[in-house]
Amino acid sequence: MSDNFETIKNKTSFLPNKPGVYQFFNKAGKIIYIGKAIDIKKRVSSYFRDDDKLSAKTKLLVSKIADIKYIVVDTEFDALLLENNLIKKYKPRYNIQLKDDKTYPWIVIKNEPFPRVLSTRHHINDGSSYFGPYASVRMMNTLLELIRKLYKLRSCKLNLSERAIKNKNYKVCLEYHINNCEGPCIGEQSEEDYMNSINEIKNILKGNFVEVKNNLYKLMAQYSEQYEFEKAQEVKEKIDILARYQSKSLIVSDKLNNFDVFSFTEDINSAYVNFIKVMYGAIVQSHTIELRKRLDESKEFLLEMAITDIRQRFSSETKHIIVPFLPETKLPNATYIVPQAGNNKKLLELSERNAIMYKLERHKQTERVDPNKHTARILKQLQQDLRLPNLPVRIECFDNSNIQGAYPVAAMSVFINGKPAKDQYRHFHIKTVKGANDFASMQEVIYRRYKRLLDEKSDLPQLIIVDGGKGQLSSAMASLEKLDLHKKIPIISIAEKLEEIYYPNDSLPMYIDKKSETLKIIQHLRDEAHRFGVSFHRNLREKGTIKTELTQIKGIGETSAKNLLKHFGSVEGVKKATQEQLAEVVGAHRAELVCSYFRSGS
Repeated sequence: MSDNFETIKNKTSFLPNKPGVYQFFNKAGKIIYIGKAIDIKKRVSSYFRDDDKLSAKTKLLVSKIADIKYIVVDTEFDALLLENNLIKKYKPRYNIQLKDDKTYPWIVIKNEPFPRVLSTRHHINDGSSYFGPYASVRMMNTLLELIRKLYKLRSCKLNLSERAIKNKNYKVCLEYHINNCEGPCIGEQSEEDYMNSINEIKNILKGNFVEVKNNLYKLMAQYSEQYEFEKAQEVKEKIDILARYQSKSLIVSDKLNNFDVFSFTEDINSAYVNFIKVMYGAIVQSHTIELRKRLDESKEFLLEMAITDIRQRFSSETKHIIVPFLPETKLPNATYIVPQAGNNKKLLELSERNAIMYKLERHKQTERVDPNKHTARILKQLQQDLRLPNLPVRIECFDNSNIQGAYPVAAMSVFINGKPAKDQYRHFHIKTVKGANDFASMQEVIYRRYKRLLDEKSDLPQLIIVDGGKGQLSSAMASLEKLDLHKKIPIISIAEKLEEIYYPNDSLPMYIDKKSETLKIIQHLRDEAHRFGVSFHRNLREKGTIKTELTQIKGIGETSAKNLLKHFGSVEGVKKATQEQLAEVVGAHRAELVCSYFRSGS
């Protein structure tokens, strides 16, 4: 702990029992951690408890604290917002790090006469209307292209004041001549007509296509009643363009209204939160952020930080928020929904797939840039998920293989640093067990393997995996106990039916997330051991067939038997072959021996 630990601890007694934000400073006066609390005194005091409930990372943080400051606010939500903004401003060492500092584009409708509709990366408080930001530039450009097809808007920078238009200060440009603009600069389009288009554009940008289409249908009917069929056809073309755009966008459900959807996934170092915005039943935005962990933050805290940051950035005030679990702080004027079924559940699952894809892409990038860092992350994840005392650098997995007790064998696959080490795979002939007895076979193989490693003074693995349930695990454990290795090497089993993970002396299995890297590595190890064992068993069966059938014929050696099997495919094929056909492969004399053998039924 720091030299003035007791002094700092005593200072906590003077902190207020109010909601707010606290800041920890190091000796150099630099902020090293920022946190929020409903009760500042209670929360800060918890860091200075004389017990072992603090994690190693938190103890390290406390050892660096030289001073504490705080800011009192009215509510917990105010504390959450302030905490989020201060973390982004000061980037303290021990706070989570939001790995997303891009400047995203917006669509802006300028605050001016006959407003222009443009893209921008600068959100300015100038009275203009901003829509976005858009995580995908392609999505933004698609919307701008749709707007240009539907509406003839000006693109010039002229100041189209009423006086300037009346004074005829301007002349039409090329855009007017190619029919992309209706000439408001020379008074050929009224401001009222132009603003009707702008209002429809705002509805489109909000995702409200229904209202826009309804207005267009009414306008088309009006033109038709007035026999202005050319104008009615132009409106119909706009409706068709809108319909085509909608068919390409993801419509979730006409019954759904406006939702913010947040999903969560994580690995040992980071959390990943995907955000989907649903407006008028259609997905209009999707974005994923990464949060780098610093201390042992809870998933509820991490999700809360992501929600706060994203809703601020995307200026979202949606009242319904779909989440996989409840965050720590309740947002004012908003309701959290944890769906169990139906459309809301499907939305959440879609968001989860996006978050997982983003996480996998980040892992691939890390692997390409720094393979050692990628390996370390996988091993840490395995260690954490399987509750191992050490990093599982070397893992050995065992599987039995026999058919009705014939040729009982076992196989061992080996992974080093999370990847197959095929040159170290091993086969085992079962020597002491008669018939099909998987438990006894597993006991024999485990004993032989690790007795040999002990005799040779070779390095032991950091994890043993056996294929099967509690029975195989108990048998393997019995062998380790005989060798006095049961406390030195962690061992687990994987049951194939539901992919349960069993531990010694624990009747209840552990279930690992089906999408996790940990389970995929265990499955890969198991599948490799099974493949290697089946291949070995098949070779033994083929050799056994040669020995028990063809090589029993006096005068037929192993080479002739192999040639016959290779040519005719099986012993049955050899039986059906004529003497002349056999002679073409092994000569007349041996062909006669084979035919005599099978004719006699010997």
